[in-house]
Amino acid sequence: MVGFLDLSLLRDFFSLLLLQVSMWGSDSFLVISPSEPIVAMLGMDTVLPCHVSPAMSAENMELRWFRSEFSEAVYVYQDGMEQVGEQLVDFKGRAELVKDYITEGRVSVRIYSLRISDSGIYKCFFKKGSEFQEATLELKVIGLGSGPHVFMVGPEGTGIRLTCTGKRWFPQPEVQWKDAMGEKIPSLSEVETQDDDGLFQIEASLIVRDSSKREVSCSMKNPFFGQEQVETISIPESFFPRTSPWMTAFAVTFIILGIFLGAVVFLAWKERQEKKRTQEAQAEKEKESKDKGRRKQLYQQDWRKAKLYADWRKEQFEAVAVTLDPDTAHHNLILSENRKQVSLMGNAPQNCDASGRQGQGESETIFSVLGQNCFTTGRHYWEIEVNIGTEVGLEPRWAVGVCSDTAERNGWFVESPEKNFWVIAYNKGVLISRPESLSLRQHPQRIGVFLDLEDKDVSFYNMVDGSHIYSFTGITFYGTLHPYLSLQGAGTYVTICSASDDTENYPESSPKTHLKSRDMGVAQEANPLLPP
Repeated sequence: MVGFLDLSLLRDFFSLLLLQVSMWGSDSFLVISPSEPIVAMLGMDTVLPCHVSPAMSAENMELRWFRSEFSEAVYVYQDGMEQVGEQLVDFKGRAELVKDYITEGRVSVRIYSLRISDSGIYKCFFKKGSEFQEATLELKVIGLGSGPHVFMVGPEGTGIRLTCTGKRWFPQPEVQWKDAMGEKIPSLSEVETQDDDGLFQIEASLIVRDSSKREVSCSMKNPFFGQEQVETISIPESFFPRTSPWMTAFAVTFIILGIFLGAVVFLAWKERQEKKRTQEAQAEKEKESKDKGRRKQLYQQDWRKAKLYADWRKEQFEAVAVTLDPDTAHHNLILSENRKQVSLMGNAPQNCDASGRQGQGESETIFSVLGQNCFTTGRHYWEIEVNIGTEVGLEPRWAVGVCSDTAERNGWFVESPEKNFWVIAYNKGVLISRPESLSLRQHPQRIGVFLDLEDKDVSFYNMVDGSHIYSFTGITFYGTLHPYLSLQGAGTYVTICSASDDTENYPESSPKTHLKSRDMGVAQEANPLLPP
């Protein structure tokens, strides 16, 4: 393996030797320049050397040093003399050819009074006859400016502000603060600017708060050349601000006062917000009250046509304290002591379907009761509350309304207007008023009965939400009218409500309600009479 390596090296040596011999026998040559950048100080002189290989005289060659473009000539030598016609203006009078060893092919261009703009890439070009070669070299111009200069600006907060300045540096130097132990301290701020010559002006700041660090240094270092300049400053201990006990007490007092004032401002703001909300709520309430009054006034002007607002409708009717008449009650019904509630006896028959059977007998009897109140004229209303039982047995059934004292109530009978009954009934989960079923969003639990003998009208309202249920209109009454109740089903009972139990329900706006009237025969949509 070692013998193979020796043979390979020997072959490469002979190849290089043959190349040199062949070049000696011809005009071929190479141009060689420094491989490392040439570093020179700002304002000083420097040379850009190049030479040919193999060594030969360059007196009769064309020599040219230029920047990035061939036409940007720094120096041109041709026909044994300098050619200034192609030379850049910046180098006129500042560049000359060093040709002490031109006969050996070693020449240089000297540049005087280096500028920052002189930094960059250069090329040297050698031409002999038709043969020419060139090489590249780099020039770095650096400036070690003045400084650093460190001085105290003065106290700032709990420390001392220091400033470190430097001028005419190139490239931008590295700034570093250190304490007496050599530990690095980061700058508070650094500001760099460049003048017209491209040189950097530096100003770095630092605040020293630790009184033990009374000796601080600032250094500026050129990143290319590595040269560093340092200046140190000593800070007398007396220069550091001292905290006075009175200042501490003042600071604490100021903080407490600030918190107190903040709390006062917050409470005042909160009180204003609360007052504003109260005023807004009052204004909204007044607006709502005025709107309600306006709607009520419109309603009262034509309340007969408006099947709406049960609580406002009550103002046109006389409230009746209905009392059930035990003499008219079926023997399977139980009345409360105050005669305001009726329920079914526990052993009463539970197989009655009064709406569909045609026969006689106890199992086919409707259990009903009348109110003691009698009506022949005027407008009257009362309210009842229905509680449906959940016990197992026959599905509950109930009916409420009015009937004439001429109506037949023995055994099984039909609760219809033709038989002088004007009622709504609940049977098999459906609310009905003969001869049709009523389509309601929910079954009412508290029902208002409005009897208008003057306009020959009986209306029913859901007193929970004030909505209209059904109306019988254009009635021809016979005899004296009484409140009427009937019920079926274990656990079901009906209660007459007292006037003190009334609760007002005013809709937000006039709803569209499906009205059913006995003389119309079909459901009609009642348009709101009152604007929202």
